[in-house]
Amino acid sequence: MAAPRWYFGWNIVAAAAVLTLLSTGMRLSFGPFFLPIARDLGFSRSLLATIVAVGMIIYGLAMPVAGVLIARFGTKPVLLTGTALVVASVLWSVTATSALPFLLAFGVLLSVGLAFVSPVSLTPVISHWFTRERGKALFYLSTGSMAGMALMTPVLTASIEAFGWRPTLVGFAVVFTLFTLPAALLVIREGAPEHTDVGAEEFAAQRARSGTPPASLKAREAMRTAPFWKVVFGLFCCGFSMNLLGTHGMPMLMDHGFDAFSSSMGIGLIGVVAIGGTLVLGRVADRLQRRNILATIYFIRGLGFFALVAVGTHWELYVAAAIGGLVWAGSIAMSSAILADVYGVRLVGVLYGMAFVGHQVGGMLSSWLGGWGYETFHTHWVAFGLAGALLVTAGVVSLQLPRKGFTLMARAAA
Repeated sequence: MAAPRWYFGWNIVAAAAVLTLLSTGMRLSFGPFFLPIARDLGFSRSLLATIVAVGMIIYGLAMPVAGVLIARFGTKPVLLTGTALVVASVLWSVTATSALPFLLAFGVLLSVGLAFVSPVSLTPVISHWFTRERGKALFYLSTGSMAGMALMTPVLTASIEAFGWRPTLVGFAVVFTLFTLPAALLVIREGAPEHTDVGAEEFAAQRARSGTPPASLKAREAMRTAPFWKVVFGLFCCGFSMNLLGTHGMPMLMDHGFDAFSSSMGIGLIGVVAIGGTLVLGRVADRLQRRNILATIYFIRGLGFFALVAVGTHWELYVAAAIGGLVWAGSIAMSSAILADVYGVRLVGVLYGMAFVGHQVGGMLSSWLGGWGYETFHTHWVAFGLAGALLVTAGVVSLQLPRKGFTLMARAAA
């Protein structure tokens, strides 16, 4: 019996995971830059946190734009445009000396560029290439985000200490370009086979059993249903927590007495453990109910936030980071998979882009609240405690999401 042929879709998943490592990794690893930029440019924590917050909302608003552009022009042109914007923004950022140019370069232009090379630009092509193992493929895409946190936080910290934040930012742009260009031109393909990963014979049998597929909802109709807004709320809580940790995690730990290296290792450990957690969750993503997996992720992550702000010793930090890392990834993968299950792959790009605006609104609020809350109340409990409470609430809401196989009639009534 001939060995099964390698499915090209996994090449796309691998390339997309590395692209996500670089783009999302930079977005989640701003912590090492925070204090050096603030000291060098003379910004207060509140001012720099506000610039980061603006970047978060721009990042989110650019994602639906990326989804629309991909639907019209394809994935490759959007990835190449994003790469050009990242390079231009980095060159502008390292020459900026005041708040407004830095806001426009780092807060606005870089955010748009990274959004164009983010998971929202890669989820549609992966969803089109996979049916049977869509959950696994999207979880593996999330591995890139976690690897970005695991690798880039300590690497950027070491580079900033050795060379400064400007050369480090330029070095990132060089590495980003050297990988993104060949990946976009040679690996990312739009044309998935009609039967995707289920095999031609199995696909024909499924089509014979199902008959004529029902008409799908329009994007505007889908955005008026309850499941869409439940996903949006969960992504809001996800964005609030992830960007709070990425921007204020290291400053918080350093304010609590940890040195810069230990703080970066604690944050990086979350990403290291999350890689393994993602691989495990990916194995069960297509076997268990997605809403139960998503709720578990939110519950445990919420408890982890309460623990992280309370740690006082190195071993407590590393234990809290390891436990939180087990479920740190997966909320975005599960949310996009649920959207594809409920509304179909045709709408997943647009709906995921719109839902991810909620993620970035949460990130914007937490980026600002982390700085303002500390300067006003001299404690990190305001922002980190709220993050924990929001995540637990998101877990409850996720349990109310529909199961796989949600019918069009039920969708319309929801």
